[in-house]
Amino acid sequence: MSPGARREVLGEPAPAREMDPAPLAPEEAEEAGLRPRTLREFVGQGQLVEHLRIVLEAAVQRGQPVDHLLFAGPPGLGKTSLAGIAAAELGVGLRVTSGPVLARAGDLASLLTDRQEGDVLFIDEIHRMHRSVEEILYPAMEDAKLDFLIGKGPTARSIRLDLPHFTLVGATTRTGLVSSPLRDRFGFVGRLDLYAVEDLEAIVLRSARILGVEIEREGATEIAGRSRGTPRIANRLLRRVRDFVEVRGNGVITGETARRGLELFGIDALGLDKVDRAILDALCRRFGGRPVGLTTLAQCVGEETDTLEDAYEPFLLQQGLIQRTPRGRVATQRAWAHLGLVAEEPALF
Repeated sequence: MSPGARREVLGEPAPAREMDPAPLAPEEAEEAGLRPRTLREFVGQGQLVEHLRIVLEAAVQRGQPVDHLLFAGPPGLGKTSLAGIAAAELGVGLRVTSGPVLARAGDLASLLTDRQEGDVLFIDEIHRMHRSVEEILYPAMEDAKLDFLIGKGPTARSIRLDLPHFTLVGATTRTGLVSSPLRDRFGFVGRLDLYAVEDLEAIVLRSARILGVEIEREGATEIAGRSRGTPRIANRLLRRVRDFVEVRGNGVITGETARRGLELFGIDALGLDKVDRAILDALCRRFGGRPVGLTTLAQCVGEETDTLEDAYEPFLLQQGLIQRTPRGRVATQRAWAHLGLVAEEPALF
């Protein structure tokens, strides 16, 4: 069956894009241009990168598609970049899509049948795929076969198609939500951790060269120290400081101009933004150090509970600024000190 005929049977493919997509918005295009293209350019995650290099080189030497890869970790650490790097190192094509976009089994089936031998299919937020879509992946990942039903009721019949061998690269920010049957079918699972300041400094210097921004090492260090251990945030802060020095300075990012620019945009020395400080302020000033429930805290700062729990709490917990207790969230001594306050109830800590 030709690819065109398969598409007629399976329906239109889900929206996806190649590494050379249609024109992006200027800032999105700029962000994409900062991504490393090879493992040699990738900064940080030393152990993971070394393991991945071995897996990719072994597959190239054997002339076989690489095992399916799963990358897990918080947003902005380089999971999408690693998918693109894997395809580049293997010299194969890459198709990018995401779990929430794959609403029907036919969406994924169309993508799978429209691949060349050895190509990489990258699914971001793979834990958010619908179960019916996920089940199509099982025989495709293991046997390069695609099973689906045509028709309904007594006239329904099963069809099995042979697929070109491919590599599935999945990315997830919630490893625990990836079902066991799917997770067990990945031959390599890599966990990305938050970056050290030294690695972020190297990333900022590299991005500045690509953007044509003049920056001193002290400026890169200042930006890296406020980037919450995340390259995506580091690059975003670099662009904002670049804007600041172009408008309010002489175009050169120094340690002093980086500090002034970041403070202007509301990023303090720990990398906390307006919402982070609102959370600490509510815990310390409004509730006087008493435990606060998540829903109450979210209403106080004007955010959804999911946003608070997924986007803000992890960093505050890692920095030792809040604690989770059976009775609710509590600010630590460090949070009080960061706000310039004295804890009202030291016994809670």
